[in-house]
Amino acid sequence: MAHGRNRSWMTIAALAAALMFAGSAQAQPTSTTDAAPTPDSAVMLTIFFKHDQSRPLSELNGQLERQGFYKAFPPDGVDVVSWYVMMGVGQVVTLRLPASRLREVNRIVENSAWGAYRTEFYPTYDYKAIGIANHDKAKQ
Repeated sequence: MAHGRNRSWMTIAALAAALMFAGSAQAQPTSTTDAAPTPDSAVMLTIFFKHDQSRPLSELNGQLERQGFYKAFPPDGVDVVSWYVMMGVGQVVTLRLPASRLREVNRIVENSAWGAYRTEFYPTYDYKAIGIANHDKAKQ
């Protein structure tokens, strides 16, 4: 289990480094809390919130409430693309956000969700239009 968690963090670190390197030649705004995602700055992040199945849901929800999860997540200005309950696993949330806010989202999860959830992070991108176009092309 620790190996998978390390791989997830390594993936996030690699994405963050690549995004910082790609944008280093451009001037960066001093405040990023209000930055809106654009096609050039947006990343999608899928987060698996895995329930601690050894504890009842009411206890988990109470812990999340005490830790301020519901108030803090998702932060203002971060788009929720999808938010599903995956039975037997927990919740799966996909966010669209400016790359500059990745650390902020991570810190909110660390401070407000850990203990009730085990988390996994996956940088993602929207492939739907390309996949459908490839499918349509193949059918011709």
